[in-house]
Amino acid sequence: MAKDRIDLLVGDHAARLSERLQAHREQLFPPNARKELRKFTSGEVADLLGVKDAYLRKLHLEGRGPEPEIRAGGRRYYSPQDVQALREMLEKGAKTPGTYLPGRREGDHLQVITVINFKGGSGKTTTSAHLAQKLALDGYRVLAIDLDPQASFSALHGFQPEFDLLDGGTLYDAIRYEDPVPIRDIIQKTYFTNLDIIPGNLDLMEFEHDTPRVLAARSGQMFFTRVGEKLAEIESDYDVVVMDCPPQLGFLTMSALSAATAVLVTVHPQMLDVMSMCQFLLMTSNLLGVVAEAGGDMNYDWLRYVVTRYEPGDGPQNQMVSFMRSMFGDYVLNHPVLKSTAISDAGITKQTLYEVEKGQFTRATYERAIESLNAVNQEIEELIQQAWGRNDGT
Repeated sequence: MAKDRIDLLVGDHAARLSERLQAHREQLFPPNARKELRKFTSGEVADLLGVKDAYLRKLHLEGRGPEPEIRAGGRRYYSPQDVQALREMLEKGAKTPGTYLPGRREGDHLQVITVINFKGGSGKTTTSAHLAQKLALDGYRVLAIDLDPQASFSALHGFQPEFDLLDGGTLYDAIRYEDPVPIRDIIQKTYFTNLDIIPGNLDLMEFEHDTPRVLAARSGQMFFTRVGEKLAEIESDYDVVVMDCPPQLGFLTMSALSAATAVLVTVHPQMLDVMSMCQFLLMTSNLLGVVAEAGGDMNYDWLRYVVTRYEPGDGPQNQMVSFMRSMFGDYVLNHPVLKSTAISDAGITKQTLYEVEKGQFTRATYERAIESLNAVNQEIEELIQQAWGRNDGT
């Protein structure tokens, strides 16, 4: 019986799968088109701004602010750009600074949040994407960095690596040891107002291959400073950076952790996942201890565990969540990310729950999922504000 050459077989499978994925993308979005974010109802915009829908109607009738699109029944719809314009207009008349534009003020440091887990399937990318998008919708200037060579975060934002990043364009281009490029050269705009992205692909693995060679040569170049030094180039352009790290503790993840001001660990509340997290924490502590001794900054504003893919009716999961809370106390976020068909169904079309029309789901399913995500992201926003010394919300 003839045997298959594994390299040729895998290559054939990869080519066929890539072709099918490209066809799927072209079916969802016309060729050469970029994703666009839907318009938001006046009710959704009122929730984002923290005002009453009646107040938005009053602004519209008075001719103040952007002109919304009027649809059947007189319903008003606002684009993401309209929402930002409303924020800027309302901020000018706000009694408390930061009411509508909650980002950095003079003296506030850039918040760099690394989202990590050693084990795949923990909801890391889903959590990162919804966090970055919600921060952008809430008026923060956000840079999202996909550090995972699998590039799922990039795919969610309309980038298919093998087609869209043929000539590079990942963070590797900026942190490589030879001929690095300015980080601004690889930042791309997204269809979300306030949200830029540095997409990822397999090129990121080159950093894992290059670093041992550089260390062996004793060149004096520190791998763990690479990401932080590049972020310093665009420090004034953003309020928050969200980094979706690969599910492994390599040189790339350690460099990201060295650049971070905050760490968010995603945890699926099952025994095998928690055991895996235990090993991850042990390895992280040991390796980052070495980095700290070499001069790396390991001081964080905050570290939190977020329970993901949580099923409230699952007894063993509830026991595991209780166990985590007894062990880590306030280091576990109060709210979990619920497991929801709404989130998974949105992902089929490479969208998040902030992008899809809620009419695509039953009302209860959508609201249950979106309330869960909003609660988690609100907790994280409060941690960001506290890191800037605004504990009382002012």
